[in-house]
Amino acid sequence: MLRNLIKGLRQGVVTTRYPAVRTDPPERFRGVPEPRTGCLFSDLPPASVCPTGAITRDGLSGVYTIDLARCIFCGRCADKARGGALRMNREFELSGRLRKDLLIQYSRDAQGRVAEIPLELVDQTTVVDRINTRIYNIFKDSLHLRHLDTGSCNACDWELNALLAPHYDIRRLCIDFVASPRHADGVIVTGCVTRNLELAARRTFEAIAEPRVVIAVGACACSGGVAGTSYASAGGAANILPIDVYIPGCPPRPEAILFGILLAIDRIEQKHHKSTTERSSP
Repeated sequence: MLRNLIKGLRQGVVTTRYPAVRTDPPERFRGVPEPRTGCLFSDLPPASVCPTGAITRDGLSGVYTIDLARCIFCGRCADKARGGALRMNREFELSGRLRKDLLIQYSRDAQGRVAEIPLELVDQTTVVDRINTRIYNIFKDSLHLRHLDTGSCNACDWELNALLAPHYDIRRLCIDFVASPRHADGVIVTGCVTRNLELAARRTFEAIAEPRVVIAVGACACSGGVAGTSYASAGGAANILPIDVYIPGCPPRPEAILFGILLAIDRIEQKHHKSTTERSSP
């Protein structure tokens, strides 16, 4: 016991300072597939290289789409691109409030090169800076989330567990996971929704008091992932529950999950304001 105490004192603080200080992922981390500067549109890989159907290519409009909700970040598209047209960047702050926020689209410019089609995205630049203000103003002391595994491979679950460890220590931000939905402010879902757990997912959601938030973690919860929709799976959590924040990845990094939770807090504030307005109106 004494030996471990001395070792801890020598080691010092090990908790990351994220989100106050941005952390860089490992050198070989696979982020978003993106075209290299000046690459040709014709060199982009065909949609058939993606095992989950995250890539679509519209022959009529010429639009090339990468769906991050379906992407498992395997890197096959970058390997199959001619001349190294695609590369995997190191971005992990990819959460979006709407499903369309996870769509990246490209077109062909006059020179035959790749040009990104701008989308109207949610402003996420100030979310991290306002984390404590959001929590204290809305939930006074803390944000409690109920983890709901609806059929995952447990990879996303392990990343959630890592948030509770000393390195990430999500409790320092007054965020915690609870055992009962009746004690929770929202639910965080991992895995595609299996048919046997559809009813349990609905009942868990209904047991949480308003205003409540639903966060989908990982490709399976965001879109159905590799499993998709079948006789045994209802697909993504959005087919069963109203999703407020999508966190793509297979699995997403703990920091990516934390960023999505911060984004969800901003969404909760909107719901809280709406419910307060409805109660105060005659």
